[in-house]
Amino acid sequence: MASLALKSVNKSFGSLEVIKNVDLEVSDGEFVVFVGPSGCGKSTLLRMIAGLEDITGGELHIDGKLCNEAEPRERGIAMVFQSYALYPHLTVYDNMAFGLSLNKTPKAEVERRVQEAARILQLEHLLDRKPSQLSGGQRQRVAIGRAIIRKPAVFLFDEPLSNLDAALRMETRVEIARLHRELGATMIYVTHDQVEAMTLADKIVVLEGGVVRQIGTPMEIYKKPANQFVAGFIGSPRMNFLDVRVDGVSSGKVDVSSDILRPIAVDGQGFVKGDKAILGIRPQYLKRGEGVQSAASLGGVVTLVERLGTETIIGFQMPSGENICAAFFEDEAVELGSQITCVFDPAQAVLFPRA
Repeated sequence: MASLALKSVNKSFGSLEVIKNVDLEVSDGEFVVFVGPSGCGKSTLLRMIAGLEDITGGELHIDGKLCNEAEPRERGIAMVFQSYALYPHLTVYDNMAFGLSLNKTPKAEVERRVQEAARILQLEHLLDRKPSQLSGGQRQRVAIGRAIIRKPAVFLFDEPLSNLDAALRMETRVEIARLHRELGATMIYVTHDQVEAMTLADKIVVLEGGVVRQIGTPMEIYKKPANQFVAGFIGSPRMNFLDVRVDGVSSGKVDVSSDILRPIAVDGQGFVKGDKAILGIRPQYLKRGEGVQSAASLGGVVTLVERLGTETIIGFQMPSGENICAAFFEDEAVELGSQITCVFDPAQAVLFPRA
């Protein structure tokens, strides 16, 4: 497998700059996920790595070799697309073997590689079928198998599960995670799905408007978001944000309060007394607080109840008009229009500067 490095990489279409000074190190065998909203540049960045888009500025290194001008076939990369792109008139075996056959690989070697990929992906019993006889998940595994038999240095995945239903997405996600463990391969994966990012990645790269906003492990991104954009994008339901003022700072703690929140001390750096700030609280960190005396409390009228079985999502509106979301474990006896009070641990809140 291989390592990969992007150094101050840029991409422009005329005067429109879509990728802006991206720096990234991907270690040998690492699983890296690019995540962000539609139009943030994640697929463009992946296509630049693959050689399908030119690099306007900066450097791309694969295993220490500068690859800015290298042809896609020279980069040692295999790419799995959102569409399966299988030949409908060929069998699974022939679809997987097609690239090797074009390169005049000896038949014995083609047979060995196809059978090995089929074993890894549990496709042995499907090799004689045509794509029309396969489910969506099976077709995507064939597309992945076609990439495996090339023995690439780096695997690239461009939203490979977006055409699948929820059950197949989960099943295929498990297959990709198992494949990564078995091959020890370097993989870069593009998605807008937070669950895919959190469950698959060794390292997540969060992009917004062509800019890398944060790079970290899934739990670093979730628990210590670098800015308000990352905090609001990662996590479902999205983080609650409250306007607060800074009343004082001492020993890494910031005292904050507002018209709806009594003074509490939270972690924070770079703030001074009198600053305006944004306090972020994840819905999962809010707990029922009836009868509990706590400065870190929020309350209002219940406006939303979503019972999902494993959790209950509650929305409530505070007297000041702010809408707050809480996520409770399993079922909660909450009725629309009732009053609710929630408490939270200030140590789990995060503080951001207000723009």
